[in-house]
Amino acid sequence: MERHGLVLRLKPGARAEYERLHAAVWPEVLATITRSGIQNYSIFVKELDDGREHLFAYFEYHGNDFAADMAHMAADPATQRWWSVCAPLQDPIETRASGEWWARMREVFHHD
Repeated sequence: MERHGLVLRLKPGARAEYERLHAAVWPEVLATITRSGIQNYSIFVKELDDGREHLFAYFEYHGNDFAADMAHMAADPATQRWWSVCAPLQDPIETRASGEWWARMREVFHHD
């Protein structure tokens, strides 16, 4: 099992719509997440000192080939439509790696 943490900003004024969408995530998107080996998936929101709202996502990957499973998810038509609805509400951070939308975070501590 691999733990993953990701961070992203919300565009100003987007929080209510983002929360409305995530209160009723499309069932086919949830099914693709599960088929892709992702469990215990959560997204948190926090306004930081700069006044901007940031999202923190956490999930656990229980598969054998993360890159292949993420490629399968990215190719799913329902997931692509979901991302097209969510993306206009999001503002990726400047320090993300090339090719990232959500910036990956490095785990520095874990305790079970």
